[in-house]
Amino acid sequence: MSSLLLAACTPKPEPLHYGTDECDYCRMTIVDPQHGAEVITQKGKIFKFDAIECMVHYVQKTGPDQFGSFWVNDYTATTGALVDATTCTFLISKNIPSPMGAYLSGFEEKTAAEKFLQEKGGEVFGWEGLLEKEL
Repeated sequence: MSSLLLAACTPKPEPLHYGTDECDYCRMTIVDPQHGAEVITQKGKIFKFDAIECMVHYVQKTGPDQFGSFWVNDYTATTGALVDATTCTFLISKNIPSPMGAYLSGFEEKTAAEKFLQEKGGEVFGWEGLLEKEL
């Protein structure tokens, strides 16, 4: 019963409204469904970002313990749906531009990130490694 109650109270990510939502870090309009991101605080407040690097900068500045969950667009998905960032693999590749110039993309499947790494070059990170990276 208590796990059902906890699941009902766990905030879910909101869909990003491309072309209208504004990044809570850099204030640019969120337009790219391959690089958007979102965090949800421990209290349920949602912050949206036009690029994963904006989210990483925000989390590094604020401290990851302030947040309950982290969400990113999967670079290979076509829906713009958000996936759990803590389970994703991230690629920084000079051959894949991102909105704020960090060349950072997220992949829900590690095999997809490895495929892009082979094709485009770069460096891969898990969530914890990404938070330690200076972008």
